[in-house]
Amino acid sequence: MFSTKSEITQNLFNLQDIAYRDFQAKLIPTVAPENVIGVRTPALRAFAKQLIKDATSDKETASAIKDFLSDLPHKYYDENQLHAFILSEEKDYDSCISGLENFLPYVDNWATCDTLIPKVLKKQKYHENVLVKINDWIQSSHTYTVRYAIGTLMRFFLDDEFNSEYLEKVAAVQSDEYYIKMMVAWYFATALAKQWDATLPFIKEKRLEVCTHNKTIQKAIESYRITPEQKELLRKLKV
Repeated sequence: MFSTKSEITQNLFNLQDIAYRDFQAKLIPTVAPENVIGVRTPALRAFAKQLIKDATSDKETASAIKDFLSDLPHKYYDENQLHAFILSEEKDYDSCISGLENFLPYVDNWATCDTLIPKVLKKQKYHENVLVKINDWIQSSHTYTVRYAIGTLMRFFLDDEFNSEYLEKVAAVQSDEYYIKMMVAWYFATALAKQWDATLPFIKEKRLEVCTHNKTIQKAIESYRITPEQKELLRKLKV
């Protein structure tokens, strides 16, 4: 049980793995190395679930979590990761969206952005509302809010609820930010795997910026979901 947000942060230090910290810091160049504690992902995920479980029967823990989530920006990368894991377990849609709106402006790295996958957003009954939020987020001036919008389209709207308009929406994103470009490439590579016929014209017509275009092809070629024949065609479309 935890009675304060400071105790939550202290427990992250209790879970610290120095070797992992040094390794992880190299993967998130937008975060200062001194702000990485070094907690392994399985331990962070387990800690988040334990906090949520404890909060159901202990008011002090529930209050500590609330204080922790509202204490933004966090100092440590691992606090951001823990925040993302806690928010990803939120079952109430409105509370989840409120939490995302509060947290996204403070996300400062690709890993936290991509960790933030609330289960409630997967529910089809909320998808119309989620699309409205995506339209807002994708127009943001904040790098990781835009990345998050594209990632959400990729995760939840490339299957049964796919619409070619979503391809247009992502292709229209104009940014010099590396982590947005890479998400656009990831999106289109995944779209090629899931919606080949609708997506291929964007590659043939070179609708994407050159670097993003080539990265899309690279990622698609690396995918086991792309057939050898499709890969051969994509190789010929490199710029």
